[in-house]
Amino acid sequence: MTDSSAMKERLATRAATIEKYIREEVATFPGTPVKLREAMVYSLEAGGKRIRPVLCLTFGSLFGAEEDILLPFAAAIEMIHTYSLIHDDLPAMDDDDLRRGKPSCHKAFGEAAAILAGDGLLTEAFLVMTRSRAPRSRLLEATRVFARAAGSAGMVGGQELDMEYTGGKTATLEEVARMQAMKTGAILEASCVCGAILAGASPEELETASGYGRALGKAFQIVDDILDITADEKILGKPKGSDAAAGKSTWPAVAGLEAARIEAERESEKAVNYLRDSRGADADFLRSLAKYIITRVN
Repeated sequence: MTDSSAMKERLATRAATIEKYIREEVATFPGTPVKLREAMVYSLEAGGKRIRPVLCLTFGSLFGAEEDILLPFAAAIEMIHTYSLIHDDLPAMDDDDLRRGKPSCHKAFGEAAAILAGDGLLTEAFLVMTRSRAPRSRLLEATRVFARAAGSAGMVGGQELDMEYTGGKTATLEEVARMQAMKTGAILEASCVCGAILAGASPEELETASGYGRALGKAFQIVDDILDITADEKILGKPKGSDAAAGKSTWPAVAGLEAARIEAERESEKAVNYLRDSRGADADFLRSLAKYIITRVN
C-alpha cells in the first residue's frame, strides 16, 4: 500500500491533469453570455480535491483504459459535481455563504446567475462526455449510469430527502443512510463504475468498482458530517456547525459522534476489501485513498 504522502501526491497529480483539461478544453464555453460564463468558471475552477473525477481516471486506468479516453468523462463528472454544490449553497437549499473558502456562487454573482450557472454546467457536462473516444457502446452505458446517479433516484432525490429531514422531522438511522447513499454515495460510486465501464471492465471488475465506490461514498459523507462538528473552520473552508444550526439529520446527530466514527472506519475497511484481488499502483492508491478519507481534516 502506498503511504499517505505518495497517495496525496498521486491525487494532486491526477487532479492537476483534470484541472488542466477543464481550463484548456472546457472552460471557454463559447457562445455563453459573459456573466453566465464567469459564474460557471468561477465555481468550476474554485479548487477542491477532485476526488470524483480522479476515481473515474483511476478505475479506468486500473482496468486498462488510456487517460485521454477517460479525461472528457472525468471532467464532465466534476462539472456535474460543481453544479450540485452551486445549487446546494442556494438560500432555498443549504443557504451557505462560503464554498472552499470563497464566497458561494450566489453571493458572488446573485441567485439567478448561480441557478443558471448550475443549469449550464449540468447540461454542458453531457456534451463534454461525448468527446470521449471510448467505443460508443461503452460511452452510452457510462452516460446512462451517471445520469441515473445524478438524477431524481440519486443525487437530486437525496437532496430532496435531506431537505425533508432538515429543521423538522428527525430521520431514523436507516433513513439517513438511504438519503446519504443517494445524495453523496451515488455519484461517488458512479464515478468508479463509469471509469471501469469506459475501460471495458468485466462483470467482476465492475462489481469491484461498484462495491468500493459505495463503501467509500458512505464513509466520505459520514466524515463530512463529523467535520461539520469538529473541524477548524479555516481549514474546512465553510462555516462549521451549519448542520446542527439547520437541524439536519446526520449520522452523528442520530447515532452519536463515536458511533459515526466507528461506522466510517468500517466502511473504509469495506472499500479496501473490495480491492483484495487488485494489484498495481492504481489499486494501492485506491486503498490508501479509502484510509485517507476517514482521517482528512477538510
